[in-house]
Parts: sequence; structure tokens; C-alpha cells
Amino acid sequence: MYLIENLKKDIEDILEKIGYQEEVTIAPSNRPELGDYQYNGCMAIAGRNHINPRDLAEQIVKELSKNTKYTNLNVAGPGFINISFTDEVLIDYMNQIHDDMQKNIYKGDGKTILLDYGGANIAKELHVGHLRSANIGEATKRLLKACGYNTISDVHLGDWGRPMGLVILEIKKRMPDLPYFDDNFEGDYPTTSPVTAEDLAEIYPCASAKSKTDEEYLNEARAITVELQKGQKGYRALWKHIVKTSGDDIKNVYDLLNAEFDLWEGEAAADEYIPELLDYLEKGNYTEMSNGAEVIFVNEEGDTREIPPFMLKKSDGGVLYDTTELATLYARMKRFDLDEIWYFTDIRQELHFVQAFRAAYKTKIVPEHIPLIHLGFGTMNGKDGKPFKTRDGGVLSLKKLYASVYEECLKKIGDNVEESEKENLAKIVSVATIKYADLLPNRTTDYIFDLEKFSDLNGKTGPYLLYNTVRIKSIMRKAREASLSYKRYTQISTSKERELILHLISLSDVLKRAIDQKLLNEICEFIFKLTNLYNSFYSEHYILNEEDENKRESWLTMSDIVLKTNEFILDILGIDIPEKM
Repeated sequence: MYLIENLKKDIEDILEKIGYQEEVTIAPSNRPELGDYQYNGCMAIAGRNHINPRDLAEQIVKELSKNTKYTNLNVAGPGFINISFTDEVLIDYMNQIHDDMQKNIYKGDGKTILLDYGGANIAKELHVGHLRSANIGEATKRLLKACGYNTISDVHLGDWGRPMGLVILEIKKRMPDLPYFDDNFEGDYPTTSPVTAEDLAEIYPCASAKSKTDEEYLNEARAITVELQKGQKGYRALWKHIVKTSGDDIKNVYDLLNAEFDLWEGEAAADEYIPELLDYLEKGNYTEMSNGAEVIFVNEEGDTREIPPFMLKKSDGGVLYDTTELATLYARMKRFDLDEIWYFTDIRQELHFVQAFRAAYKTKIVPEHIPLIHLGFGTMNGKDGKPFKTRDGGVLSLKKLYASVYEECLKKIGDNVEESEKENLAKIVSVATIKYADLLPNRTTDYIFDLEKFSDLNGKTGPYLLYNTVRIKSIMRKAREASLSYKRYTQISTSKERELILHLISLSDVLKRAIDQKLLNEICEFIFKLTNLYNSFYSEHYILNEEDENKRESWLTMSDIVLKTNEFILDILGIDIPEKM
């Protein structure tokens, strides 16, 4: 059903018939007057086989011309093949995807992929550094599901290391009379938390700052961390309150960003597997002692940089972040039937994942045929090009970022929207502003978040896409109210119409590349171009008032396909669509 895929296959079959096994790549033509698409592979084949590239190109064109799907076949220059689809093929394709949009959507191999894209730390307020993980991970999950893959998403909260010891210690310093710190306490601990999410947002930075200058304080926090991990009942009871209180607050922010998770687990979820893991590692002679600590050496011959050992257990018996990372992998392999695992974090954590993945493969916890993939991303920066900060130099919370975007979007909502609807509309547009701005750049690059620019109704922005998608919805609603038919696409009347159709049929290719390359920016570019092409067409053609019934029905059918495509892509990006704007 995929026209471009079929064109590739037709050329591959012709090449095989001639005697060449080649994987064909088709590109949109940079000279539309010569054809819709180009195949530029003849020169490379000719170079390897010492033949004339133009002769080869003409052989391919001769064979392709026997297929009634293609027209305007020609050879340019030393061997560039130009190809167009006939109007009949494009019209038939439009009708097929209008009847079933799934026919224009790439279908993968149905693998089960676990995506780890939360990574927030309990007791710390979500800040702008958590934004890209949530947005990129969520959109990737939705993309995979839309293309037929099975996914398991895990928030993987940081709830088990030294930060927990620091928070418990600071609470102990401030409220020493709480029963959690009384070794002689008998009975049930309180059912309500002694601290709120707001308290924790202040407590953790305070404790962290103290630990950097007070060695005694840091050592006490370390001791509490070890006791917590060993199961000291008072600390465990308080820890549960901290996790619940902070976790609920974190979930509210993720919900605001339309980020959803199948597993709301943290590092602590792997704790029960650690004894079993350590026993497995010791029996397999995978670990060694180094300076009193139990480690796995993961450096390899040929490394061009130092790869430190993977730390499992400190000399005081405490487990580390490395330990829980490996235990989490150990647990995932036991609990799920997985084909791949993808991690979404700041690109600066790359070394940690090199160590973790090598340890997992070296110890055979993860079989070598199961890819472990770290998808690092760049940072969101302010207009000064530096990581986004508050005015006093602190890290900006996601709540405050959202609030500033919300206020800006609220200001831009016109008087045509009822007052009662403005707040909800501002919420939807705010999320669209944040998400599209965050997903548009290449994942691996840093980008500058310009609030005024990204919240504008004009330009390459989330609000622009929403506004124009809502407008198409309005056109289709008016068509239904006027009982205008849009069941069939019957004719291509203009060059802009053809350009729009050719862009639509590239969707399957775009989705496939997004999955193969694990990048979302091309999807963002696709929907922007599609919306622009439709706007250009709409500005020149009065669709609802067109007197020629065949043209009108074709244009309405095309409009319906564009609307469904925009709705499909915006859903992948995690962006809701309002009824009015």
C-alpha cells in the first residue's frame, strides 16, 4: 500500500534482474518539473561495476515504463532518474487512506520495547531538566504504539540512594521527636506524612547544600542511607511517606504534560532483587574487589577514554546507583519478555550507560541480541544560550515554566473565545507550546526556549498547528451541517493539490525513519509542512463555496485526510486539540 516503498521495490527488482543486489533510496525531486521523485543510485552502481551510469539508468526507465503506475519517466545528467506517479494512482491512494488511515501508517515488526524516560528524583521538584525526558520519551512511546509495537513505559523514580538519606536526616534534625526516629517506638506509625511536597522542595536543597560543607552531616546521611536500605523500620516508614507525597506531586506535573507511564516504580523496586543479583554475580565470578569495594571491570581493549569500574557495593556494605541500575535490568529481564530497552536521559549521562550496558552484557544478565540503547538529548537553554535558570540563578521548576507559558498564552487568546473557555484553552495551548518547541529540534542538540516566539500563532509553533487544525475541523463541521458530501476523491485540479498529496503519501516513510533513527524532529517538520501546504491551498480556493461538485467533494475529502493526519501526529506528540481557538 505504501507507494514510495513499492517504487523502491520495483527498482530493486529491476536491478536484481539486471544483476545487481541494491537497497534503493528514493528522494523527492529537487526539480519538480522533471518528476515527483528521483533515484540517484546509478552512478554508485556504475562506479563499482565499471559501466556507464546513464546506460544503466535508461535500462531501469525502460523497465519502469512497463508499469502503468508511473509517468514522466526520464533520465537527467549522468544518470539521475526522475519518476512521477500518475494522477490515477494518487487519486486511488487518497481514497484508500480516506477509507482507512492505517493504510498510510508504517507498521513495524511488533517488537516489545521497554522505555525508561522519567528519571525524576523523589523529594526534588521537577525542573526544566526533566522536560525533554518526559516529552521525547512519551512521544517515542506513542509513535511506537501507533506503528504496531508493544511498549512498556517506566518512570524509574530516583527513590533509593543518598538523596533519601539526606532528606531523612534533615527531617530528623528539624523534627527529632517524630516516632520514626525513636528506636523504642512500638505500634503503628502515623498514616499521614509529616512533610508536604512544598516542604520537600525546600528540604532537599537545604540538606544537599549542608552535605557539601559539613563532613559529619554527610557521614550521618550515608549511615541513614545504609540503614534505610537494610530495612530499618522507622526510616522505611518515613521513606514511604516521602515517596508517596513527592510521587503524587511529580505525577501531577507529568499528567499536565500528557506523559503517562505503565510502571510507577523507582530504584527501590529493584531492591528485592539485589541479594539474588549479587549471589548470581559472585557465583559467576563476575565481580572483583577494588579498594574495599565490590566492582565489575568494564573497560575494554581499544577504549579511547577511561571507563571506570562498575561499582556494586561500597566498603560499608551500602549499595550504589550502579547496583540498583543493574538490579533493575536484572528484574526487567525476569519480569518481561523484551526485545529492546531504550533509555532517555541527558546526553551527559552517556558514560554511566556505557558502564551499565557493558556490565549487563558481560555478566550475561542481558543477552547480546537484546539492544540496550541510551538516547541522550541536549539541554533546553534560555535566550543567553545557557541552561534555563530563574532570575536568582536557580533551576527553574516545570511548574513555574508552565505557569509563565500559560500566562503568555492566556494573553494571546482572542475575544472570540468565551471567558469560561479561556482557561482550559490556555492550558491546551500552553502544553502545545512547550511540547512542540521541545520536540522540534534534533534530540541530540541544545535549543533556546523563546517564550514569545514559541507561543506565537504564526510561525513554526504548537499554537500555529492547533489554530489551523481547529480551522480544518470547522470546515468539516460546516460541510456536514450543509450536507456536503466528501466520500470520494475524484480529480487533481491544481499543482498545489498535487504537492500536498505527495507530501501526505510520504507519512509512512517519515514514521519509519523516525523509529529507525529514534528522532522526532522530522515528524514535527512533516506536520508543519503539511499544515502550510494546506493553508496555501485553502487561501486560494473557496472549498465550501466551490460550485463544481467534483472539485468540492475532492477538496473536502482531501481536507478530511489532512485533518485526520494532523490529529494522528499531534496525538503522537502528546498534544491535545481544542474545539475552538
